[in-house]
Amino acid sequence: MTSWQLQDAKNKLSELIDRAQKEGPQVITRHGVEVAVVMPYAGYKKLTAPRQRLGDFLLASPLRKSGLVIARDQRTALRTIDL
Repeated sequence: MTSWQLQDAKNKLSELIDRAQKEGPQVITRHGVEVAVVMPYAGYKKLTAPRQRLGDFLLASPLRKSGLVIARDQRTALRTIDL
């Protein structure tokens, strides 16, 4: 990632945004300390999108109403485990 001093970032905001779109995230520093990141909006949306839960994924499956029935194979006995 390219690093920009705060004063340079303020003076060259258009260039900073152009480079973020072309090259990826750009770090802004103040007194040598990293304080902010400028990144393309699409990347931000991807990072902040809510994660889909497995249950939601399965409920949205087009196979949900297919009539498929899955049953456990009963031909073998369950093993016993000492706890």
